[in-house]
Amino acid sequence: MDPVTAGILVAIGLIVLMAIGTPIAFALGAVSLIALVADRGLPELTYFGETFFSSIASFGFVAIPMFILMGAAVASSPTGRDLYRSLDLWLGRLPGGLAISNIGACSIFAALSGSSPATCAAIGKMGIPEMRSRGYPDGVAAGCIAAGGTLGILIPPSVTMIIYGIATETSIGRLFIAGIVPGFMLAGLFMVWTLIACKLAGGYGTPMVTATESIKRSVRENVDANLKALIRVLPFLAVVLGILFALYGGVATPSEAAGVGAFFCIALAVIIYRMWQVKPLALIMRDALRESVMIMLIIAAAEVFAYALSSLFITQTVAGAIADLEVNRWVLMGVINVFLLVAGFFLPPVAVIVMTAPILLPIILSANFDPYWFAVILTINLEIGLITPPVGLNLFIINSIAPDISLRDVLMGSLPYALCMVLGILLLCFFPGLVTWLPDLLMG
Repeated sequence: MDPVTAGILVAIGLIVLMAIGTPIAFALGAVSLIALVADRGLPELTYFGETFFSSIASFGFVAIPMFILMGAAVASSPTGRDLYRSLDLWLGRLPGGLAISNIGACSIFAALSGSSPATCAAIGKMGIPEMRSRGYPDGVAAGCIAAGGTLGILIPPSVTMIIYGIATETSIGRLFIAGIVPGFMLAGLFMVWTLIACKLAGGYGTPMVTATESIKRSVRENVDANLKALIRVLPFLAVVLGILFALYGGVATPSEAAGVGAFFCIALAVIIYRMWQVKPLALIMRDALRESVMIMLIIAAAEVFAYALSSLFITQTVAGAIADLEVNRWVLMGVINVFLLVAGFFLPPVAVIVMTAPILLPIILSANFDPYWFAVILTINLEIGLITPPVGLNLFIINSIAPDISLRDVLMGSLPYALCMVLGILLLCFFPGLVTWLPDLLMG
């Protein structure tokens, strides 16, 4: 069978399995196994098992569950609530200030948790009911949280950046730093659109204190409460800054920094929020274990899938077709962006990175693009996939938090933010220094 026909059959099989609800790791594994056995016979079962287990038998992957554990400790504590209330103290007076506060909280919480779903869920549980009670349109309330949650895979520490670094053998510390400026640039674009949307809708700017609370508290007491909440968040931010310093300063490897960060975040949650009981700690471990196993399974299955594609010469055929395009390098980048965008519509970020980054990196380098700049471009494309159908993980998280908001309203509220991300990609193409300047300054 020629590679093109084999590729079409593999793609159809994967789409069918995903369409009937098969988890992505099992879908990738099943299609790979069938393709390998059909092409080379039963002896391929041995290579299937070896590839599956060897793909994750690397010390570098220890950083993934450790960062996830760190994020679970933050997400399971009242850190998001304190961060949310503190930001509203400073931003709540602006038109649409509460929605802008939500995006700011998502930006900072993303740095604490490193996970888009965790960011979306933690801030959304508090932010959406509060915004709706103030009269914000459902689309604005849902859209700003769904979009703000995507920042979790860009602003460091980011699990997806770790996976990209391992898959492409690039510096994880440099990748983390490369995501800082673009991450906060996107947050700024989100805030500008939120301000415009709220202005068009009439503007909303009441402080985050209900009528009952305003009777019981003086303004001074409310300010003090919010400042105390901010003080409780600062140690967690210090942990993130310490991790970045350890990485780009050469003090520790990503796995070591992640382990220390996880320990300190759990310790801070216990000390600051008095989470002494066994049950909340067990929930942190359970959530971290569940997400870690899911990601590791996807990585292992995606590696097997990549092995199957390579064995059938599908990978080489696709890469050769892209490389043979005699076009301007920016046209080539446009084609790659469209490919990543479509892939992000159907697959989770982890699967897309593991399957495509090793294939695309040689093409990117041959076209004289910076691999760290490309990592940010790739990540923003995958962020768009988190708030667009048919998968749109963040859309479904928002819908589960506020089931009375229709999925259509959530989607329509999120689409303008997807356009903000497209604008962000264009800005990074015109000004690549927004990505490369800070890593070059700090790491040379």
